Amino acid sequence: MWELITAPQNSIFGIAIMLMLLLGILELASFMLGGINEWVDGFLPDSLTDTQAEIGLNYADSGVVIRFLSWLYVGKLPLLMLVVIFLATFGLLGYSLQYALHQFSGFYLQGCVAAVIVWFASLPLVRMAAAGVYRIFPKDETTAVTQESLVGCVGVVILGTAKRGSPAQARVKDGYGQQHYVMVEPDDDNALMQGETVLLISLQDNLFKAIKNPNGNLVD
Repeated sequence: MWELITAPQNSIFGIAIMLMLLLGILELASFMLGGINEWVDGFLPDSLTDTQAEIGLNYADSGVVIRFLSWLYVGKLPLLMLVVIFLATFGLLGYSLQYALHQFSGFYLQGCVAAVIVWFASLPLVRMAAAGVYRIFPKDETTAVTQESLVGCVGVVILGTAKRGSPAQARVKDGYGQQHYVMVEPDDDNALMQGETVLLISLQDNLFKAIKNPNGNLVD
């Protein structure tokens, strides 16, 4: 066992385990003191939030990277917790692979080769573990709203330029202050640019029709 741990081909897995332990301590401190998870999660893009799943945004409309991260439950669990899960899975699976290979063939894979194989093999396991944690992880209580209730709300185009037949993603706040991510398309021939404030005026098949905000007193 000591040979397995100290073999240079397995050093990357040992580093992963050590980082997992350090981040696990940091995660524990975060639960006790608060604030650390929120600071780390602040680096995530706006598109990775639970409200995406609630209303208006078709999963297929997201970018490939956003879909991949969402598949791994990034944005649904604290990022530090997900990193700890990944490092633990990566390290333990790497040692297991090298141990099994050494038992059958008498040699270890080169570290870089083993790391690539284990990285890909870890992803489904990380998702399974994250899904299990997500089911028992405490969630903030929110007030459910319908898509129709967002008509008349003001939002901001945050991803892309909305044109007729080519919707873009917008961020909208409901009457309770909750943020939602919806797809919008202009009601006329005027394009809605990224960063522009818009007014949602109707809903058709999960797609909101919007116009440029006509009143500067109406804010997101």
